[in-house]
Amino acid sequence: MKICKQVSQIYDWLDSQIKSMNVECQTCGKCCNFDAFGHKLFITTPELLYFKKNIVISSEVPINRDGAEKSIQKNICPYLKDGKCAARNFRFAGCRIFFCKADSEKINKLSEQAIEKFKTLCDEYNFPYRYVNLATALNKFDLSF
Repeated sequence: MKICKQVSQIYDWLDSQIKSMNVECQTCGKCCNFDAFGHKLFITTPELLYFKKNIVISSEVPINRDGAEKSIQKNICPYLKDGKCAARNFRFAGCRIFFCKADSEKINKLSEQAIEKFKTLCDEYNFPYRYVNLATALNKFDLSF
């Protein structure tokens, strides 16, 4: 699917931008407990499509018996396993961009640039664009357009 390939390219771009910022994720998993960390994670529809496509392929990512992704309970990411991200290779832009100790102005600017790229991608493929809370996306959002 071409749109998923372009999502991957946006993620590669993001990773290169982050690398140039000299910040590192400590992979502590604290930010995956949204209530405890005091934030929400929002994702775009192209990211969700990419995630759903790749999650079925990966055997390392926990999925339900029917092959569907897990839902969020207690406002903790269902892919947090033993304090680490079990979906790290497929994680969303917000997960890639957020760092516990980083310059919030730079992070916000990078986030805005990524969102713009996802909007442009949706326009290019006439794909519905939505920016939704991760819990809503995993628990309720259906991509069968």
